[in-house]
Amino acid sequence: MEALQAIILGLVQGLGEFLPISSTAHLILAPYFFLWKDSGLAFDVALHLGTLIAVAGFFWKDWLNIFQLAFKSNSKIKFDKQNDFNEKTLWLLALATTPGILAGYFLEEKAETIFRNPLIIATALFSAGLVLYLADKYPRYRKNFKQINWKDTLIVGLSQAVAVIPGISRSGATITAGLFLGLSRQKAARFSFLLSTPIILGAAVFKLPELFQTEIGWSIILGISTSALAGYLAIKYLLLFVEKTGYGIFFWYRTLLALLAVGFYFYF
Repeated sequence: MEALQAIILGLVQGLGEFLPISSTAHLILAPYFFLWKDSGLAFDVALHLGTLIAVAGFFWKDWLNIFQLAFKSNSKIKFDKQNDFNEKTLWLLALATTPGILAGYFLEEKAETIFRNPLIIATALFSAGLVLYLADKYPRYRKNFKQINWKDTLIVGLSQAVAVIPGISRSGATITAGLFLGLSRQKAARFSFLLSTPIILGAAVFKLPELFQTEIGWSIILGISTSALAGYLAIKYLLLFVEKTGYGIFFWYRTLLALLAVGFYFYF
C-alpha cells in the first residue's frame, strides 16, 4: 500500500468515526471511487486502533471520573458540571454497548458482504442523515447526563446496533437518539463519543491477532497515527462546532456522497 493511500484512509477513518458521516461507508466507497485494492484486515485493525487512541486520549479524565463514581473509590470526587456523571453512568454505558456488540456478532457476515452494496450504503447515508437533520432542527433540550435512565440508554444502544449497516454511522445514530431524548447538541455528541470507546476497544482487541500476524510496515504506522490525530481533532472541533452551528451540514454532505455513490454505481 502506498503512503498516500494509507494517509487518506487514516484521515477517512479518524474523521468518519466521530463525525456523523459513517467511517465504514467512506472506507468502502473510497477504494470504490479510486479503484484501490482492498487494504486488508490488518490495516483495518490499525485504523481502529488509531481511533481508540484518539477517544481514549481525549476522554481519559472522563472515564477515570466515571469509574471512580461507579466504585466510589474517592468520596471527594468533584462533579464536572459539563459532564454531570453519577454512580450509574458506567453501568448505563455498559447497557448501551450491549445491543451494538450483539449486532456486530450476529450480523458481521452480512455487514461484510450484503450491506456493502453501494445502493444500500447510499440509501443509509441519506435516510439516517435526514433523521439526524430533523432531530437537530426540532430540539427538545431538557436532559443532562444525570437524568438519563436505563430506558433512554437502551434506546441509544439500539440505535448503535442499527449502525452495523454501512452508511448509518455509529456516531450519527447515537447522536440522533440523544437529541430525540432531549440531550443538547454537545451532550449528545459527548455521550456518543463515550459510548464509542468500549465498541472500538472491543473491535480492536477482537481482531488484534490479525495485526500481530502482519509485518508492521510504514503503511500500518501511518494509518494508526493519521487515524489517531484526525480522530482527536474531529472530537475536539465537532464539540465546538455543533454548539453554535448544529448538524445540518452533515445531512447535506451525506446526501451529496449518496448521490455520488449512486452515480458511480450506474455509470462506472
